[in-house]
Formats: sequence, structure tokens, C-alpha cells
Amino acid sequence: MAHKNYLFTSESVSEGHPDKVCDQISDAILDAFLENDAKLGISDDSLVNTRLGCETLCTTNKIVIAGEGRGQAPLFTKFGNHAVANRELLTEIARGVVKDIGYDQDGFSFHGADVEVLLHGQSPDIAMGVDAKKKKGEEQEGAGDQGMMFGFACTESEVYEKNSFMPAPIYFAHKILKVLSEKRHSKQLFDLQPDAKSQVTVQYVNGEPVGCTKVVVSTQHNAETRNGKKYTPAMVKDLIADAVGSALPEGWMPKRPSDFLVNPTGNFVVGGPDGDCGLTGRKIIVDTYGGYAPHGGGAFSGKDPTKVDRSAAYAARYLAKNVVAAGIAERCTIQIAYAIGVADPMSLLVDTHGTGKVEEKKLEKVLPEIFRLTPTNIRRSLKLNRPIYRRTSAYGHFGRAPDRDGGFSWEKVDLAKEIRSALS
Repeated sequence: MAHKNYLFTSESVSEGHPDKVCDQISDAILDAFLENDAKLGISDDSLVNTRLGCETLCTTNKIVIAGEGRGQAPLFTKFGNHAVANRELLTEIARGVVKDIGYDQDGFSFHGADVEVLLHGQSPDIAMGVDAKKKKGEEQEGAGDQGMMFGFACTESEVYEKNSFMPAPIYFAHKILKVLSEKRHSKQLFDLQPDAKSQVTVQYVNGEPVGCTKVVVSTQHNAETRNGKKYTPAMVKDLIADAVGSALPEGWMPKRPSDFLVNPTGNFVVGGPDGDCGLTGRKIIVDTYGGYAPHGGGAFSGKDPTKVDRSAAYAARYLAKNVVAAGIAERCTIQIAYAIGVADPMSLLVDTHGTGKVEEKKLEKVLPEIFRLTPTNIRRSLKLNRPIYRRTSAYGHFGRAPDRDGGFSWEKVDLAKEIRSALS
């Protein structure tokens, strides 16, 4: 942002949003393939591992799973020269995801929805470019697709959650829905249903976030209260107001009632895939930085880590976050570009937005020396061949705490010291 005083808005969606239902099914299937690899002894270091590009569509009592992949029995079996997906297992995975989210409605139910599986074997033309080749005495996988990926980090959320390094609007848009989801699952807000969206407008003064001017929440709910009264938007607003307020810093909730909007259409009973068709990969801005930083265009969910749409976006975030954590800059954007089948990036750009303490050209030289940006090194260093993906597919892939089992490994700040040393 060139100016210092402005408003910026980001949105989030809950795990019950139709597109997020699809993202979670696609990533749960990816996790199943990676779990199967682990059972068969196929490790992070192996170059014979899962390949998957899994797309899901959800609509009224219908789930369609399509795409291409490579895997081992029982998830894939050979039928002549073709690989055939195990439809029964994938159907069971999809139903399990829908049940966990909480859908058991007339128009969309974990047990009532028809599941169609159209997943098939990976194209040999793609496999030829991605499978590892000898280069300078070592094996390197080629990038699973062409494209450009971005990573971003900034300091503005650090006051509220240490080591999150996220823009405030998307950070709080996610937090509002996470609080509502927790209270729905714990039965504290029993009348809420899974589908929800939030939108937060943050006011910036001298470049710093100081509060919210508008908060919008649309949340699916039961038609009637337990006492048989029909819900109105005002009643839903009263139901969730304290929970929404608890997700924001003190004094950030808009003062005027008209600046806190709940279910502006007037009703939200029919929701989820019954109310709107969902597709994998349609919430890429929600998944990343809420529009505050660029996005290369590629979606994440359902893609194995040879696909740089996902793994290189994680690597770019990892490097940008460590640059900021190292105190080198207050804001950092990194762009990486790849050609399909080629291991090394086509280009690397670092932009510290005028906040850097060293020249960006120096960072562009040092960062790939510290962390090689080939698909093989990204996959192995961040340990991406693990079943860690379903948890990423709601409430953002970034700004999350690293898990002990390797989940969100790209959120670690373990390179910060090495970056400082290399630049000193």
C-alpha cells in the first residue's frame, strides 16, 4: 500500500462452505494416499511416491470426485494398462469428511449423498516430466506444472499472535469463523449449521491496523429455536455477537450496530452444497493472504507436493516469513516461477516494500543458497510427503502454528538465524 491511511477488507469461509467441503474431501483423499505410502515404507526421501490432482464437486446430495493420480493398492489397482481408483474407499473417505463437518440435512447428508468417483491414472506425458532425472550427479524431480507462486509475511498480526506474521484483515476473518465453529461443535451454539462466511474491514492509520469499521457474518442456522420461534436476522445477531466480539481485540468491534451485519439477505437456513454448488480450489484468496498480497492463481487442495502450485507457495511463504522473523524486513513478498518438468525455478523475486534492511538483490542471492527451491528439496526439507493436508483446507494455509507431526512445517521460523548470519 502506497498510502498510510486506508481501509482493507478480507473474507473467510467456514469448513461448511460448499467450496471448503470440496477442498477438505480432496485433501482427505490426498492424506489417504500418503498414509498408504507410509504403510508401504515409501518415505520422504523416496522418488516413487504418490502423485495426485484430485478435484471434488458438491451439490444437492451429490459428490463427484475426479482427477488423476498415481498410487499403490488398495487405493489404486491395475486393470490392464490402466490404474483404477478404489471407489468404495474414496466414497468412505468423502462421507467421513462430510460427517465430521456436521452435515446431516435433507439436501446434503453424509449418509444420503450419492458419491461418484471418476479419479483415474496420471497421464504418462505429465509423469515423464515430473519423475526424477539425474542432474549433476543427483536425482531431481521436475516441477509438476508451470506457473508463478507467491509467499508473503508481515509483522502486523504479531501483537495478537506471536509468529503468525499475517495481515490483520484475513487473520481476524479466519478467527471469527474458527470461534463460531468451535462453539457449534461444542453445542454452545447448537442452532448454528456448518455453512458460514465472514468479512472484516480493518482501518489503517499510519500503516498500522487500529480497528474494524465493518464486520459481516453470514451463518447458516436452524429455521426455529428450540422453543419453536422462527429465527430472524436480529435473533441470529444476538446469538453470535459475543462470540464474534471475543475473536477481535478489545475495542475493535464496530461501535454502531449498523456496522455489524449478520445474514444481510434476511435468512440463511438452506446452505452448504444444497444451497450453492461447491468446487475444489475456488477459495484461493481465503487460503492465502485475503487479497493483501499477490496470488499466482494455482489452487492448493488435492495436489501432491510435486505440484509447485502448492509446495512452492509453501516454500515462498517459509522464506518470506523467515526474512521477517529475522528482522530483515517488516514486510516481504517472494515470487518464484517454474516450467513444468524443470527442477530449478525460472526466476526469483524478493520485495520488502521499502522496509528492508538489506538490498533485495542480496536476498535473492542468499535465500536459494540457504534453501534450494527445487521440488525435491522443498518436499524433503519441509517433509511434505506426510498426511498433513486436510487440516490446511479450512481457515487458511498460512498463519497457523506448526504441528508436532510436521503439519504446517512451512510456518516454522527456524531459518531466521541462518538468514541473519548469511547477511551479516
